Amino acid sequence: MRRAAPVLALALTVTGALAAPKAAKPAAEEAPSPALKQRIAALALKQVDFGSVSLLPVRFAGSRLAGPIEDGGRTLYCVSSRMSGRSFGKPERPKAVMRYAADRLEVIDDDEVCTGHRSQPFPELDALGNAR
Repeated sequence: MRRAAPVLALALTVTGALAAPKAAKPAAEEAPSPALKQRIAALALKQVDFGSVSLLPVRFAGSRLAGPIEDGGRTLYCVSSRMSGRSFGKPERPKAVMRYAADRLEVIDDDEVCTGHRSQPFPELDALGNAR
């Protein structure tokens, strides 16, 4: 009986640790609203890298959005996609980094900030880009 008590205590400790509630996500990791996602997609499609001045029609597939990312007081979003149509070889992989401040989006030149951040599917960009 004496041996069962430590084993039982260990089992309850392990089970309690596994069943502990997960901490809530910080506000910086909340998903952007659908309206903001539409604005991000529209701004990305205005960029030359995303085929805005292409004479050939382009198609998007596998678009991804990372963010919001808090970086030194800035809120950033990273957009990437697989774009085909402008070249006859491999698809291009355009990327854009956008800063969101005071309800305004602007494209910035800082590719390194996106490295290592988890992204999620971004079907809004695929739909908007393939509809034009």
